[in-house]
Amino acid sequence: MSERAAPFYCPYCGDEDLRPSEAAEGVHGAWECAACSRAFSLKFLGLLSRGAQRSDSGGAQI
Repeated sequence: MSERAAPFYCPYCGDEDLRPSEAAEGVHGAWECAACSRAFSLKFLGLLSRGAQRSDSGGAQI
């Protein structure tokens, strides 16, 4: 994950009061949420192949 990428909100509580985690030494992409006191990490897994695209439009047919 590049230094420019950062989460916009906590995946647990949805709050936006996030800061990089200093306590998680050696864990790249670690963040702390001040609202719910949780720590989490982010990791880029890769790109999906063209065969993994959805076949539906994602909405209900009317």
